[in-house]
Amino acid sequence: MSVRATGRPAAAAGAVAAVDLGATSGRVVVGRVSPDGVEIEDVHRFPNRPVRTRDGLHWDVLDLYRNVIEGLRTAFAAEPGIVSIGIDSWAVDYALLRGDRMLGVPFHYRDERTARGVAAVDGAVDAETLHAASGLQFLPFNTLYQLAADRDDGVLDVATGMLLIPDLIAFWLTGERRAERTNASTTGLLDVTTGTWHDALIGALGYPRALFAPLVEPGERIGVLTPDVAARIGCRPVPVVAVGSHDTASAVVAVPMTTRDTAYICSGTWSLIGVETDEPVLTPEARAANFTNEGGVDGRTRFLRNTMGMWLVNECVAAWRAAGRAANLPTLLGDAATVHDAVLFDVEDPSLVPAGDMPSRIVALAPGLAGASDATVLRSIVESLAVQYARTLDDLERLTGTRVATVHVVGGASLNELLCRRLAAVSGSTVVAGPVEATATGNVLVQARAAGLVDGRLEDLRALVAASTTPRTYTPSPREDA
Repeated sequence: MSVRATGRPAAAAGAVAAVDLGATSGRVVVGRVSPDGVEIEDVHRFPNRPVRTRDGLHWDVLDLYRNVIEGLRTAFAAEPGIVSIGIDSWAVDYALLRGDRMLGVPFHYRDERTARGVAAVDGAVDAETLHAASGLQFLPFNTLYQLAADRDDGVLDVATGMLLIPDLIAFWLTGERRAERTNASTTGLLDVTTGTWHDALIGALGYPRALFAPLVEPGERIGVLTPDVAARIGCRPVPVVAVGSHDTASAVVAVPMTTRDTAYICSGTWSLIGVETDEPVLTPEARAANFTNEGGVDGRTRFLRNTMGMWLVNECVAAWRAAGRAANLPTLLGDAATVHDAVLFDVEDPSLVPAGDMPSRIVALAPGLAGASDATVLRSIVESLAVQYARTLDDLERLTGTRVATVHVVGGASLNELLCRRLAAVSGSTVVAGPVEATATGNVLVQARAAGLVDGRLEDLRALVAASTTPRTYTPSPREDA
């Protein structure tokens, strides 16, 4: 799939390979970049299906790695001149290592064990101290809470290392242990002011300091493919380059925003709603509003709130199909656009986080939806998400003192015309939708700049995205608002 509207960049383009691992699927793409634009081409897609065992919910990380190798083999066969590889994934989850050996299978952040971790951390460090240290919003699955559960289970006693998922894949490819900074900033254990591991907090929580790998910045080389991995892929030992390995950090690189009165919504399973700032926002008001300060490419800060996304839609569609209904999403969205009796509910309710029978949970929060059609439930989800997003944008304006005139929606939700239209109406801001492939595009651009294929600041990279895609714009209208 091409980010470019028509054809390939006019100038000679160099190529990189991007590994993009999402919470429900993964892919490997070839990115071709020149000073004229950027193009990405999917060469391998694969599902990411969690596995539940007796001890909980896990990621099938070995199958992900197998697919990464297969995808890279396909990428190099299609484009032998690829100059580097970059990896991004969802945040917070990790593998524990003893030497080179992985200890068990990484837990999924939706596993129930995280509740124990929250209680353990709360007993050691208060919320105000945590926010001052890391700048993060409270999310019960943040890495520091998961590590507390592992500590209390005695697993940290035998571990010698901890690697977040993209760092783990890079380690298996290169043999080098590194922690990419944007993703490390989601752990709750990175100092928000210095960008280094917070040794005092790590010590206070009883985590061995040796677990945490040296930090690396986006654009820096992690290592090169080991000879055996290169042989399996069928390529020369090319570099693996750090990108914004938290998928949102890569996605924000590819948001074609040109002014600071612009917010972004990176929406997939979750929706991350924020602005880009030069410094973290650490006010008591920001903490009370549950906003987070995460690391961005080029030292920028992603000041945002992590809120519910397409998870609600995806889980409802899965439940309806399991019940034997067709549940074709485009058809349902078309029907939902004609619904006039939607019911609002709190999309942030904790009952909506685990997997399972989502329609029944929504009805429990909105009894008025009992017996409603699937289209009515879907319209209620869309309307409730739009309201939550608009409230978050209001909070952003209040906390930063900046009027948000334009909202860029990237990722899967940029294809949801009903949601984008309703967001424009409810928020009063212009909504610009696209590119849908923002994460892979940002991954590619950081690699391309590191390889010298393009140069410049983030604004220059975003100009390439703007030149290579045609977004769709939704403006507030009185008729729609009514």
